[in-house]
Amino acid sequence: MKLIKAIGLTLLYIALLLTIYVAHARYFPVDVVLYSAVIDAVLAALVLVALVVLLPPLRRSFSGFEYVLLVTIWMLGGYAFAISGPTLLDRSLSFYILEKLQQRGGGIRQDQIGTVFVKEYMPEFRLVDVRLTEQVRSGTVVIKDGCVELTAKGKMLASVSLFLRHNFLPRKRLLMGTYSDTLVDPYADSPTGPQGYECHAD
Repeated sequence: MKLIKAIGLTLLYIALLLTIYVAHARYFPVDVVLYSAVIDAVLAALVLVALVVLLPPLRRSFSGFEYVLLVTIWMLGGYAFAISGPTLLDRSLSFYILEKLQQRGGGIRQDQIGTVFVKEYMPEFRLVDVRLTEQVRSGTVVIKDGCVELTAKGKMLASVSLFLRHNFLPRKRLLMGTYSDTLVDPYADSPTGPQGYECHAD
């Protein structure tokens, strides 16, 4: 009986999450897709917890510890939805390739895919605006006097990211038929010295 009730409450959580997410996405401002979807997951859990508290038959169905476990499962599921649903769709270059191939009649010359990314993908998806907005809202960069500058938080995250990239990414990754470690240190072959686009904080 408890299992059936737990499944029922979980299905209700899923329904609440989808309803809140759709309403939020359609009718309310969204600053960052990931953060918005995570907030929706939290709101759905809070609504369901309030419902359980207000209805004695539901409140008596599980012990306090069991409710903590259920809420934990709901939140993990909500986070998985946020990452694997709207955020993946918003960010996925793989989906873009499929959509662009379909738009262009089902095929694009391989030697022109890079040109498509630069000349079509970036402006169509306002990629620079989207990513800069996310970083500003996340507090990792500031835009001051026309210069995009790292904050202390941004410097810390960049250092952590580089450490993880250098030490934990696959060293034999398949790239167009060849196994390579180039993405462990993608900046190794970047031009050195000033490039003319740098600016420095005071």
